Amino acid sequence: MTTLQGERVTLRPWRASDLAPFAALNDDPAVMQHLSGRLTRDESDALAGRIGEHIAQRGFGLWALDVPQLGFAGFVGLSAPVPFELGLPGIAPHPHEIGWRLARAAWGQGYATEAATAGIAGAIYVSCAGRGGPHFGAPSAELAIVRRALGDVPLAGFFAAGEIARHHVYGYTGVLTVFRA
Repeated sequence: MTTLQGERVTLRPWRASDLAPFAALNDDPAVMQHLSGRLTRDESDALAGRIGEHIAQRGFGLWALDVPQLGFAGFVGLSAPVPFELGLPGIAPHPHEIGWRLARAAWGQGYATEAATAGIAGAIYVSCAGRGGPHFGAPSAELAIVRRALGDVPLAGFFAAGEIARHHVYGYTGVLTVFRA
């Protein structure tokens, strides 16, 4: 399995030794305050199992995060497909969410941002011509937002009259394609 190395972080496959600190993180009221609520050890272990299965089946997912002085500090990555309805006949998107859950000791250090951009070789952003200046204040403002999120990676931006995905054309959208190193 893949391991991604940042300047200060390592994203790696899960290990059995991650289960105890993951259970502690999932039982921390501050960590779980805006999530589904605190998890028992069995619930936490089951979640770690589902995360590992997702990575094994798809080759990506919520990777274990190691940081200096802490070791295992939580997870960062892409979640399983998120149910999403547009309310338009014949259009069924299957988006993924960027996910992270960090132990309190890792908060405020920039670890999640660094981990999210580890291993990115470059990106292409295509924005619908109806977006841009009218929505973001300047013609290149949307690309600047993407650059701030991804960091200093090669980035190309284009305007289009819409985006094509599967057998449909979408308007007023932006599509970001990220390439791994």
